[in-house]
Amino acid sequence: MKNKVYIETSIPSFYHNNRTELEMMARKNWTREWWDNYREYYDVVTSQAVLDELRSGNFPTQEHAMNMLKDMPLVPIEPPISEIVQVYIQHRVMPNDPLGDALHLALASFHKCDFLLTWNCKHIANANKFTHIKRINVMLDLFTPMLVTPLELTWEDNK
Repeated sequence: MKNKVYIETSIPSFYHNNRTELEMMARKNWTREWWDNYREYYDVVTSQAVLDELRSGNFPTQEHAMNMLKDMPLVPIEPPISEIVQVYIQHRVMPNDPLGDALHLALASFHKCDFLLTWNCKHIANANKFTHIKRINVMLDLFTPMLVTPLELTWEDNK
């Protein structure tokens, strides 16, 4: 059985990133490496929230980013999700935006995704926040996904 990976908005955004700063180019390369060579080893899912975020943006590669996800299964936004989001915000796990990071974490947790894949290292893939996130998810009786970047889901092929 493959591990389930929730694809957050920053992944298709970085895949088609046009920025020239070295850090941004490195993230683009690592994203492409994972997407093109490792994605097949996982069950990848996303959500309507990700599609809505991409659609609401205004960037040159927006259509390409949207097309990456067009055939990907969407996890449903079940009624308990909004309550989970509010708890995250109340406990300062995530910023006060019910349609942003808190929603992605709630969806990945509620749907028991093994990984939440993101480049948002400030609010999501942040080791300093993980214990707090896990504590709140235990309180809510929720699964806690590993919060990772594409770099963390690659491996060396030891042939």
